[in-house]
Amino acid sequence: MTLNVAIVGMGNIGNTHARVYQKRPDCKIVAVCDIIREKADRAGEAYGCPAFYSVQDMLKSGIKIDAASMCTAGKENGGDHYQPTMELLSAGIPVLGEKPISNEIAKAKEMVALAKAKNLRYGINLNHRFTPAALIAKEWLTAGKLGEVNIINMTMWINNPNETSPWFHIRALHPHSLDVMRYFAGDVDKVQAFFKRGPRKDTPDGRRVCWSNVQVNLQFKNGIIGHLTGSYDAGGSYGLERLEVVGSEARFVLLDACEHLTFYPRFSRETVTYDYVGGMMNFSETFASRIGKWVEQNIAGVKPEEIDASGADALKVQMIIEGIIESWQTGQVVTLGEA
Repeated sequence: MTLNVAIVGMGNIGNTHARVYQKRPDCKIVAVCDIIREKADRAGEAYGCPAFYSVQDMLKSGIKIDAASMCTAGKENGGDHYQPTMELLSAGIPVLGEKPISNEIAKAKEMVALAKAKNLRYGINLNHRFTPAALIAKEWLTAGKLGEVNIINMTMWINNPNETSPWFHIRALHPHSLDVMRYFAGDVDKVQAFFKRGPRKDTPDGRRVCWSNVQVNLQFKNGIIGHLTGSYDAGGSYGLERLEVVGSEARFVLLDACEHLTFYPRFSRETVTYDYVGGMMNFSETFASRIGKWVEQNIAGVKPEEIDASGADALKVQMIIEGIIESWQTGQVVTLGEA
């Protein structure tokens, strides 16, 4: 089977999706769409397919679309996702959306509810969990090699001077980190957060517009306790992220999403280290891994509730983020509501 794919939003990320699809023998790009006509036209020429300037026009064309990547951006990188996603889902098309699903919880709930009502596969590009190293670590966890898990710590930071709002950092970056934490530790019950603005020379108060540094304490529903450190004022050329999961019998450390994974037994010094598992060398390669899983699950016809990194997963992540913001604003430990 060949999956006929459309891509909506032909910026950097949309073209990243397109290049992945283009390399796969089981995919064919049949349409691209962007409200900026020049972007749509360039993409249509590059990928040899019709270009459209609205989702509605693309749908009216009669082109057979089996699945769509929804790669628009907007405020805090998630502001423009809602309308085109609703249009695609309403037309019966499975959607792989970019993160964050939406920075408005009500809209995120609408998208998830519509996909469920129409029995459609709906995934989000939470690609950090889709690495060979993460899969090995998950196997260790599932097999009980860590014993009872007690602690999960996550650090994710990049050198990013961009900012559009006070919450740009937590909303645009940390859907990734919090999804990884949920992937290994389950649903979150309570959060407590502290923020700090980094320095910026060209503002009146010498501080950044966004809260560019964050520390979060998390308590998971199963009793695991966790901590997130995040920053737009750190990182540099190396050191994107560090994940540590600590159990009663062992712990593991996963560095930079895919590059180095080490297993540390509690009662032995005989560690096991994997470097560049499966030949994956850096974070940029995770797009092919995640999109590949989306393609495979669609071709296999898996049930919508079986989609890895689903819209429902992404909604839960956004609810954690909004709880983190509420905790800082109120100075309280916040108990999260139900998705």
